[in-house]
Amino acid sequence: MSRPTLVIGDKNKSSWSLRPWLALKLAGVDFEEKLIFLDKKDTKANIKAAAPGAAGKVPIYLDGEVVVWESLAICETVAETHPELWPAQRAARAHARAIAHEMHAGFLSLRKCCPFDLKKNLEGLTINPEAGADVYRVTRIWREARERFGAGGPYLFGARPSIADCMYAPVCARITTYGIPVDDAARAYLDAIWALPAMQEWKAAALAEP
Repeated sequence: MSRPTLVIGDKNKSSWSLRPWLALKLAGVDFEEKLIFLDKKDTKANIKAAAPGAAGKVPIYLDGEVVVWESLAICETVAETHPELWPAQRAARAHARAIAHEMHAGFLSLRKCCPFDLKKNLEGLTINPEAGADVYRVTRIWREARERFGAGGPYLFGARPSIADCMYAPVCARITTYGIPVDDAARAYLDAIWALPAMQEWKAAALAEP
């Protein structure tokens, strides 16, 4: 039986690829990784060749007849066979889904102002007020999730990282890259995400890319 495949973009650029990649790693799924470099002449052709029926963007998850594109949809698909990727308790699970979808749909100002780039150190760069408001909202989300559901561990919903943590992991990277000041509680959460072996693996591969 062949292993599932995750088609991703550059690890230094593709924050959306990081999210399902991290979920697969946390779930312990044995998967193949197909990396397609972005912003090249053959990028679109290579993505289309990998999954002709998909949207023409990465990431894409291929598992037999299953073809899923879009990061959160991939995470949800993986969670069908690995339900531990969501909190077990109903209220916590609902909250996790809500904040994961908020991340998916929002924070455009932060994304535009602070592009995902693990190779750079841009500490001290002034971000615009709109991006600052996004950071304030993100850290409030983290604080509320931790206060309500995070007892017993360093992650948003306790001792085990969830899809919600996967969705916010690229924001942790942005805050680090741009040296955005956050409070001690947010800093502790950032440290917990960066301490994940999978995050360290992704970063090391990103730094090694040409």
